[in-house]
Amino acid sequence: MKKKMLFLVLLHLACLSVVAQVYVKKLSVENLTNPIAIDVLQPRFSWNIQSKERNLHQLAYQVLVASSPEKLKAETADIWDSGQVLSAASVLVPYTGRELSSRQRYFWKVRIWDQRNKASISDETAYFEMSLLTKNDWKGKWIGSPKVYDWAKFVAQRKLLIKKGEDDIFKAAPQFRKSFHIQKKVVKARFYVSGIGYHVPRLNGQKIGDHVLDPAFTRYDKSVLYTTYDVTEKLSKGENVLGIILGNGWYNMITKTVWGFDQAPWKNDPVLLAQLEIQYQDGTVEIIFSDESWKVAASPIIFNSIMQGETYDASLELTGWDKAGFDDKAWYEAVTMRGPEGVLKAQMIQPIKITEMVVPEKITEPQPGVYLFDLGKNIAGFARLKIEAPAGTEITLKYGERLLENGLVDHADIAQHVAGSYVHTDKYISKGKGIENWHPSFTYHGFQYVEVTGLPAKPDKETITGMIIHTALESAGSFKSSNDLLNAIQRNALSSYKSNFMGYPTDCPQREKNGWTGDAHLAAEMGLYNFKAQNAYTKWLEDIADEQRLSGELAAIVPSSGWGYFWGNGPAWDNAMVLIPWYMYQYGGDQRILEKMYPNIKRYVDYLSSRAANHIVRFGLGDWAPAKTKTPPEITSTAYYYVDAVLLSKMASLLGNVQDEKKYAHLAIQIKEAFNKNYYHGKGIYDQGSQTALACAIYQGLTDNSLRETVSSLVAAVKEKDDHLDCGMLGTKYLLHALSDNGRSDVAYQIVNQRTFPGWGNWIEQGATTLWEQWNGTESRNHIMFGDVSAWFYKNLAGIAPDIAQPGFKRISFHPYFPADLQWVQASHESMYGEILAGWKRKENAVHYSITIPGNTSGEIIMPKGKTLLLDGILLSKSKYASNVLELSDGVKFILGSGDYTITVK
Repeated sequence: MKKKMLFLVLLHLACLSVVAQVYVKKLSVENLTNPIAIDVLQPRFSWNIQSKERNLHQLAYQVLVASSPEKLKAETADIWDSGQVLSAASVLVPYTGRELSSRQRYFWKVRIWDQRNKASISDETAYFEMSLLTKNDWKGKWIGSPKVYDWAKFVAQRKLLIKKGEDDIFKAAPQFRKSFHIQKKVVKARFYVSGIGYHVPRLNGQKIGDHVLDPAFTRYDKSVLYTTYDVTEKLSKGENVLGIILGNGWYNMITKTVWGFDQAPWKNDPVLLAQLEIQYQDGTVEIIFSDESWKVAASPIIFNSIMQGETYDASLELTGWDKAGFDDKAWYEAVTMRGPEGVLKAQMIQPIKITEMVVPEKITEPQPGVYLFDLGKNIAGFARLKIEAPAGTEITLKYGERLLENGLVDHADIAQHVAGSYVHTDKYISKGKGIENWHPSFTYHGFQYVEVTGLPAKPDKETITGMIIHTALESAGSFKSSNDLLNAIQRNALSSYKSNFMGYPTDCPQREKNGWTGDAHLAAEMGLYNFKAQNAYTKWLEDIADEQRLSGELAAIVPSSGWGYFWGNGPAWDNAMVLIPWYMYQYGGDQRILEKMYPNIKRYVDYLSSRAANHIVRFGLGDWAPAKTKTPPEITSTAYYYVDAVLLSKMASLLGNVQDEKKYAHLAIQIKEAFNKNYYHGKGIYDQGSQTALACAIYQGLTDNSLRETVSSLVAAVKEKDDHLDCGMLGTKYLLHALSDNGRSDVAYQIVNQRTFPGWGNWIEQGATTLWEQWNGTESRNHIMFGDVSAWFYKNLAGIAPDIAQPGFKRISFHPYFPADLQWVQASHESMYGEILAGWKRKENAVHYSITIPGNTSGEIIMPKGKTLLLDGILLSKSKYASNVLELSDGVKFILGSGDYTITVK
């Protein structure tokens, strides 16, 4: 009997031990897992704390960094031992050890102590590797190709151009090669390369990595990115060959458009900087770097433009050019170049990649020999061509998202700002040797349809494959519901977001490809809910800082050739530099980005003050692309000026700048007073009472003592439009949140749930697979500026939102709305602390709301008032897990610690 009792006690203790087990997982450095190119002198560490136990939180941590995995295993932290730090911080904890060195790999782990003072240590050996941190680390030189390869051919072409009265002759993309020999065992090899505009690196006949359109576009006279590859396993004894092809990209814009990138201050021929560092087993290091010893020749890419397309002549291929044994005596020696003026930086934004392949849904022949491939959805990328054709066959691929009445591709909207007739078109000239597969390397398109001419035989669905490309952001969220329309809107928003992130956020992937700042900040919250986009936004904010003038003025598109200061800039667009850092703090707990951007933001707010008249700002674009009613731009411009002052004051407070905190708080009060003096007409009416004007005043916090009346006026304005929106890109974001944040989620839901004009559902009724630019369907059909509806889904239907008092989802706000005609909702968000889950379903006259709160966080829950509330089947008032229960005017609020819960609302 005693043995049995002892067994039961031990079994009970074992069960408790299992339940209480704490795991330290998902270690990252600067939001990256085991990165090999950290370009930050004080990198930040993050980790997740996981357990089945509820109310788990961290009391202290210890970060250990060592120079080898062996030392780390022995806990000999010869680089940095933080010691036990009494802190709950587990996100973006800064390194404060000794100076880190270029190229070096460091190994790290973390120990945490939970609320019971029990220690747990990460079981994975994480690492990070530093980039080339100083100019002296670079041995390579910027190199380029000769201006002319073949003078006889050049002269003939030039004479023809003169005769025709034309003024341009384009040069083939250069391809470089460097042969070198290895005789010893390699233990480590890193390839650092910056080929701009874009580069395709190759080693021993194989492409290195899976990046496309690399490196990301920057303002090259301020910043230049380079890519780092681990090529240890790709080297072999004997002769090895590096090969690199360069494209024009944005560095050498050859296309004449209204945005004038062909006149950019950085414009020049493509150039290459490369450095291969090989570490041998005997401890020696060899560096192969770009210089005059490299050879260069014209590649088969005889034309390439990011705005127009690419032409590839396969008959010009030189078999084996990037392999050992190739005879390059006829090739030219590379030419040393000055190169771009920008500071070299390691690329820490995720690269652009091919992420999906799309098989055409149907093929038609609108004219004899002209074939139209319909992918069934609008994408950003290019087509892969698979053919078997006689040598010299020229096949033309014309891309578009609309069709003419005759069934051919319509380029009217796409081509309206581009000089010449050659736009969004790729050409391939076959070599006539069996099956040939090809896709472009230095361009991309926005399209649903590919019009193909020149095929030697009737095609099939393997002839053309759509290749989707975008910055390869890892997914961070999901949303779905019992309403198919909402699911379609979410799907379309995700498609447009991905289509419009190509190393920087764009407006559209076909007509412009410009980094419009307004579009970007309107979509930033949906981006942070759905994707791990922190590093992508960090990179682009650096672009904005590079672009800002000394006066504080900002460009409407970033990067910009200068055109961005000519048209479109103003507070409603420029606010990307203010709002996106704040969102990154709000959603990711990133205070460093506030510190980094603070001087720029302050300079910008001071610039606005210099342009304001009695605290009213009257320049800049307003509520672009309205459904019908227009709202004066000074309404939205002044409101953003107010928001800027408020946020700058808050940032100053966080950073300990008391003087600025007071200064800009006072400025905000003055702007608010001026706004209400000029635009408030009493009885809840701002300006002429448009939805945008009313929602703007509410959403931006300008209503003073008229909030309730203004909300009522906004509801009336929506009802007047039969529960439809009547806003443009700015007002649409304000509208949904202004309503939901003030107790009228029911009205916001009715707006979103419409299938008639204007609205997201109306686009879907017309077959949309992305978000469009105009509510009436004109212009671009792949725009992201109306994408914040996705963020509204998370915040209001799933109820997941950050709490600014404890940012980065350290405390999660759960406040869902349960529409009567919705049966269920399911959502997730991968926060910096771990995965947040929230979902609800209707069953037996009750709503069951299930949530997961990650370790080391807590949740503030608000449920409807006047209902019976159960927590895991027990009355809320009797649950030991709910704390700080408080009745509000419109609900019941309480706090839960980490864990899984189900709340029943009856």
